[in-house]
Amino acid sequence: MGMLSAGLFWERRDVPGSEHVRLDARNGLYAQGVALAATPVTYSCRYEIRTDPGWATAYLDVRTEGAGWARGVRLEMAAGRWRVTTSDQGDLDAALVAAGHARAGLPGIEDPDRLFGAFDVDLGASPLTNTLPIRRLDLLSGETGLSHRLSVAWVLVPSLEVVQADQIYTPLGSGQVRYASETFAADLTVDDDGFVVDYPGLARRVEPGVRPVPESR
Repeated sequence: MGMLSAGLFWERRDVPGSEHVRLDARNGLYAQGVALAATPVTYSCRYEIRTDPGWATAYLDVRTEGAGWARGVRLEMAAGRWRVTTSDQGDLDAALVAAGHARAGLPGIEDPDRLFGAFDVDLGASPLTNTLPIRRLDLLSGETGLSHRLSVAWVLVPSLEVVQADQIYTPLGSGQVRYASETFAADLTVDDDGFVVDYPGLARRVEPGVRPVPESR
């Protein structure tokens, strides 16, 4: 892959943190990103995503790291099924318990066949991955109000546990798409290319040279 042609930066709104991604979206998506957050433990998350020309995810490689631990998970689509490989070093559980949180699940998924029929990945707390179904289903040109239910491979961060999740995307018109899961819903503001500008309660995009406006309290 040559020089990546675009960059996006989001500021987290729920916890201290941010995300920066470099990408090329001229023939599907290829992206390399890094996210930083201070909760539930301080960690960095580096990822690489590749889709096919129709924006169905073909590859996701993620690595999270913190003080005394590091984890990795790789999802690769092969012959219509997901292949999942993992790595685990140090003791994330010890860091979580010391910070007053519950222990984490193991990275990856015990039975990758549970992900059969999932064409998108959802990297926890990453607004970039909301773009994948928006572009794959061409929602910005689709019928307003028509909901699309889909199965995704949801990667929890920082544990990198992978679970199957059902999600609903509904185009609302005027650059808005409603995202919903079983327990949560948010109306995303996106640009003309389907990349998230504002994800209420999670993140907002920061444009080059523009100083973010502090949250009202």
